[in-house]
Amino acid sequence: MILPDSTLGMIGGGQLGRMFTIAARSMGYRVTILDPDPHSPAGSIADQHIKSDFNDHAALDMLGDCSAVITAETESIPLESLNRLQQHCKVRPSPGTIEITQDRLREKTWLDEHDFSTVAFYTVQGTTELEEAMDDLDQAGILKVARPRFPGQGQHMVESLDEAVDAFQAMGEQSCILEERIFVEKRLSVILARGIDGDTETYPVIENIYRRGLLETSIAPAAIDGNVEENALEIACELADELEYCGVLAVEFFLTADGELHINTIAPRPHNSGHLTVDACVTSQFEQQVRTLCGLPPGDAQLLSPVVMVNLMGDLWNKGEPRWDVVFREPQALLHLYGKRKARARRKMGHINFLSEDTDRALELAEGVRNTLAP
Repeated sequence: MILPDSTLGMIGGGQLGRMFTIAARSMGYRVTILDPDPHSPAGSIADQHIKSDFNDHAALDMLGDCSAVITAETESIPLESLNRLQQHCKVRPSPGTIEITQDRLREKTWLDEHDFSTVAFYTVQGTTELEEAMDDLDQAGILKVARPRFPGQGQHMVESLDEAVDAFQAMGEQSCILEERIFVEKRLSVILARGIDGDTETYPVIENIYRRGLLETSIAPAAIDGNVEENALEIACELADELEYCGVLAVEFFLTADGELHINTIAPRPHNSGHLTVDACVTSQFEQQVRTLCGLPPGDAQLLSPVVMVNLMGDLWNKGEPRWDVVFREPQALLHLYGKRKARARRKMGHINFLSEDTDRALELAEGVRNTLAP
């Protein structure tokens, strides 16, 4: 076990790193962040901020030398950097696990090879493969770049070969994956924490609402049949076991009208939908991240209150600073801002958790604040 007063290292300094740092420091740990942004959300509150590129060998060695254990903020961190860090100390989750999730095609292939249900998908390296795949899917699908720079990036719904070719060219004709389009009843996520000995804690299934490819609202508990919830939790735990995973893992599902679950994607880290755990659960997903990173047993993941989380995107700042007084006048609304200096369209700037006696009431509170928050 790695105990308080030890230094935990993180490569990446965005909002996920910031909330990890808050959890770690409240538990008595020191945190060192490696991130090139001098104003990174995590670096600004860490004990030490190494302001350098993720590929800088000297900076990586500095992080490795001062840390008892290291984690990656996101799956986009270069694999070579993670492998170099592992020469100094443990990296959790393992670089091999993170590598699977860095490429949509590799991830889908791994899921398929291990008998986890996904929608039909095709590899697209050129227009010939694209034409054949579109024929198989009756000229409709979702074209996604295989290696996105950030979640939700590089996705196009296409309903003809011409649209597909245009989208492929717009994405630079790089490696892509073409997925079948299905009718999705609900989008769900399961977040779990798995320790080094396989001890696993799962949070209740979360229901997610997306807008323009980005998560807008998360609701817990999800309004789903008990059998669906049990099945989703079981699949997520089986997946974590298959990976011999250590850390916080998020599994996103598509739920169809007939109750079938298909895995959309997996994330080897805390997930945006899990931000509601900070205020509504015994142990937040970020404390779980600290616990599993340090070889401690996962904490209790029990939901203490129905909760609705609303993301705050940079578009909200278009006409000036949002009306925070609207939030603070609502005693069951809890505001979390990420310390980003500049608001941009589609950039996640913060979130609000709304707690109430039931999800319907929490949704009403969320809608009322959201409708009056813009200046």
